[in-house]
Amino acid sequence: MRPSSHAYLELLLCAPLALTLACQSAQKTAFMPPVQAQAPALVASGGPPDPRQKPTAAAAEPQTKPQTPRALQADPVADLIAKVEKEYQAGQDNYQAGHLEAAKQNFDAAFNQLLGSGLDLRSSTDDRLEHELDRILDGINSLELAALRQGDGFAEQKSEPAPIDEANELTPAVDQKVKAKAEAEIKSTRSGLPLMMTDQVAGYINYFSNRGRPTVEHALARSGRYEDMIRRVLQEEGVPEELIYLAQAESGFHPLAVSRAGARGMWQFMGSRAKGYGLERNWWVDDRQDPEKATRAAAHHLKDLYNEFGDWYLAMAAYNSGPGTVQSAVKRTGYADFWELYRRNVLPKETRNYVPIIVAVTIMAKNPAQYGLDSIVKDKPVPYDTVKIDYPIDLRLAAECVDATTGDLLDLNPSLLRMTTPKATEKGRPFELHLPAGTADKFETAVAAIPADKRVWWRYHKVQAGETLAAIARTYHTTPKAIAEANDLDVASNTSSQSRNEALEAETRLIIPIAPGKQTDTSTYARATTHYKVRKGDTVESVAENFGVSPKMLRVWNRLKGDSLAGRRVLYLHLPVTREPAAAQVATRRAAQKPRPAATSTPASSSMLTSTSTSMSTSTSASAASGVVHHKVKAGETLYSIANSYNTTVTALKQDNRDVATLRPGMILIVRDGH
Repeated sequence: MRPSSHAYLELLLCAPLALTLACQSAQKTAFMPPVQAQAPALVASGGPPDPRQKPTAAAAEPQTKPQTPRALQADPVADLIAKVEKEYQAGQDNYQAGHLEAAKQNFDAAFNQLLGSGLDLRSSTDDRLEHELDRILDGINSLELAALRQGDGFAEQKSEPAPIDEANELTPAVDQKVKAKAEAEIKSTRSGLPLMMTDQVAGYINYFSNRGRPTVEHALARSGRYEDMIRRVLQEEGVPEELIYLAQAESGFHPLAVSRAGARGMWQFMGSRAKGYGLERNWWVDDRQDPEKATRAAAHHLKDLYNEFGDWYLAMAAYNSGPGTVQSAVKRTGYADFWELYRRNVLPKETRNYVPIIVAVTIMAKNPAQYGLDSIVKDKPVPYDTVKIDYPIDLRLAAECVDATTGDLLDLNPSLLRMTTPKATEKGRPFELHLPAGTADKFETAVAAIPADKRVWWRYHKVQAGETLAAIARTYHTTPKAIAEANDLDVASNTSSQSRNEALEAETRLIIPIAPGKQTDTSTYARATTHYKVRKGDTVESVAENFGVSPKMLRVWNRLKGDSLAGRRVLYLHLPVTREPAAAQVATRRAAQKPRPAATSTPASSSMLTSTSTSMSTSTSASAASGVVHHKVKAGETLYSIANSYNTTVTALKQDNRDVATLRPGMILIVRDGH
């Protein structure tokens, strides 16, 4: 049965919103990815008529005027359908390859091409576009539903750019003074790796002493978290401990680092090589992002390469470009010497730069005082408990079981690609979940109260002062009766009209039974309305990201559909309110030291953003005292530079700002000084 014109218009307007919300809000279950899921194929309408079809009376009449052949007529509808199909097919290909964010962008583009074409999608004389939209909706919905059965739809973990990419593009100038100084230093430097001074190495020392200095400083600070483990593993595997600096150059010791070529993790393994060294990689986990597993695999691989080439420089070159590439270069020239291969230009440019980068980083790291790096405070190792689980559980529930944040668990489990753990690994072993140190018993006790088949959906909620059963039920889209039953409360007395609205005892922890697919945004927002003046290029997604609010809520507050803000001059929004004691002050670092007057504490310039509330003004002194500020991003700033300015880390910034990956001038970031 076809919908009415009015009903179809509603479907048309709501379709992009439904897709976007499904992509962003989908929750997790525990099955392997639906790689076999196939959406209906898209076939362009408007082809030649079926020769078996009888001609109509009108068609049978003789034509008084010669007709232009159909193939020569301009057909904007067919052209549009062809473009839409191409984008949709690209989305299917990305989806099947596991590139979920790219797939979402392709599908959004397919919708936007249809909806923004200016053609009448509800034409009474040509229904090809209407059929096309129906086919795309059916196709995308089938993929989305298949993904939802796996628990998280198009949700995908955020990554960090690998610092090696930026350095590898450069050919830094040589400073002869720097070179002479380094040559003198390496004579007294003890190292299990050979340290040779060349113009290329000196050039990178010069680069990392100036423009690239923040990269080195950040990596050295982060190294403290993993250094003991890495050195222990390298020693156990019988390879030089100085290979730790390969990880520093590759990833800055960031487990989520991803290169432009797709290498991933602290040791930047490509997928095929990782599998060969026992690193599991599937829909749920990627062991390339597990610091210890990846370190051991890298040590094995480097040891194998050294045994093959008998030279650590050639081994490192092969680690970068593959042993076949290096073997071919050696055979072509007859030289098993990296610097000779460098001079003869028989290695890829990336590989030619790779070894000098690692040697330069090694020399600087082993001589910190000479390069002004001795004052860097290294991160402390983060101890953790490990529990082996053979059931899927949402990380949010796991965090609530141990009174931690979801960010804490994501940080302790970087190999997890989703917000849900797998039922078991591909090899049939239980999944090893890392928890904050000393919380394993607490977790086991708390999770035992949740039915095993509900641990992907149900939640714990700690009652805040003044909260009622009815209010909590509304927040989680469930009923007071369901909460009362799940917690063995007196249903009769706790679900009556009076009892539902009585304040519960603060700090009580309640089990929240949520039906699959009914999770909602449980963030707390200020009552005060903030007005934002829309700028050119703004979208619902970009504005929501800038202010740390849910795109869904931004649409609700402004009765928006889709992501476009075309025609909107002002948006109304409510700033997120943290449950922590002190609210955040909008300030630069200087303002954090000397608070501004309350009237100026707004998240953007007064010409762009005004607030109808004065509630933020009371938080200025408390915010500064707590070391929590809001930083307004300036042109040219990066997550690295901001983290270094506030003595914090990129991971901390992303955790406090909803995993923001792209910065724009004017964006407001929450910063916890010395996080």
